[in-house]
Amino acid sequence: MREREGREAEPTAGIIDAQSVKAAANVPAASRGFDGGKLINGRKRHIVTDCLGLLLVVAVTAANTGDREAAVGLLTRLRELHRDICLVWADGGYTGSLIDWARQRLALALQIVKRTDDMEGFVVLPRRWVVERTLSWLMHSRRLCRDYETLTATSEAMIQWSMITRMGRRLARPHACGRR
Repeated sequence: MREREGREAEPTAGIIDAQSVKAAANVPAASRGFDGGKLINGRKRHIVTDCLGLLLVVAVTAANTGDREAAVGLLTRLRELHRDICLVWADGGYTGSLIDWARQRLALALQIVKRTDDMEGFVVLPRRWVVERTLSWLMHSRRLCRDYETLTATSEAMIQWSMITRMGRRLARPHACGRR
């Protein structure tokens, strides 16, 4: 997919974010929680994408798990799977000691993309829009509009399956005339 878009096969940068989704009644109480910021009782999907919006790593946790807490495991898996990545963009929820930890332990530069105080309403933030677009792509899969899975590993597999389906459709499309 990346080569078709004229990029190197392995990405060198990523974007991290999380999304809270409601959980169905069959989701065990041990793997669900309440996200006070979004007022959602369910689970949280933590993803890292490349600059094209392609999924690199996913983790599903209870919704009350903090972004920084989940990012430790997610960034560790990212480093194991994608050795060439050296920069990850994130929102303000990933500030604090996580930045130093990522630099010292994983040799990753975690760059925070923040809103400025003078911004009003919706504003597209540099690089951050890519991961937000990927989260919206995932919501096109009816199975992912709510978390129905008993196991978090099954939820992660469903997210990967949805992204594989999307990538397959993009690869099946004919090339535009001036593009490679």
